[in-house]
Amino acid sequence: MLKKNYSKTGNLCRVTFRLPPEANAKTAVLCGTFNNWSSNGKVMKRLKDGGFSTTVSLRSRQSYRFRYLLEGKRWENDWHADSYVPNEHGSEDCVVEV
Repeated sequence: MLKKNYSKTGNLCRVTFRLPPEANAKTAVLCGTFNNWSSNGKVMKRLKDGGFSTTVSLRSRQSYRFRYLLEGKRWENDWHADSYVPNEHGSEDCVVEV
């Protein structure tokens, strides 16, 4: 699930990425074009309900691809993303439009 909060100038958007507990993971990392798909990038905080959450500031008027890396080996999409695009691995990347 994505929650967007734009700055007063509209140049930045704080996007909160939330992965539900149904993902069944012990760890989660947010990877995407905004951090060069780094698996060491944005480690997500585990929530009391077993889900994960993190917030990233992104430049407005752009789109970014992303996915969640669970337990360092399993990729998961956000099924509430703004759209999806095929990737070179035969699956799809999520897209957030800000």
